[in-house]
Amino acid sequence: MTMVQLKLEEGWFAVCEAARLTPGRGVAALLPDGRQAAVFCDRRGRTYAIDNRDPFTGAYVLSRGLLGSTPEGRPYVASPLLKHRFDLETGACLDDEARTVRTYLTGRSSRF
Repeated sequence: MTMVQLKLEEGWFAVCEAARLTPGRGVAALLPDGRQAAVFCDRRGRTYAIDNRDPFTGAYVLSRGLLGSTPEGRPYVASPLLKHRFDLETGACLDDEARTVRTYLTGRSSRF
């Protein structure tokens, strides 16, 4: 079984089995400190994680956003509420450079 993990200050945190992620869709993960992360798997199998909180509305909804990519190939998620797009690699808002979300390094590990 392969687990998707997020790199936190304390070390790696296992989120879920990689097989439970649906390409093109996100899931919300509750972190040990009470924050939430939005975890995504794209159609190529790459994983990304950002804060789940939309900085424009304060709602924890980014995991329900739509995945896409810019013409240059930058992956993003569009918030389901106001449709602001957030770069999945940098956390920068593509529609308002004054706003960002935190990103997390993701990895995979095998557990038996």
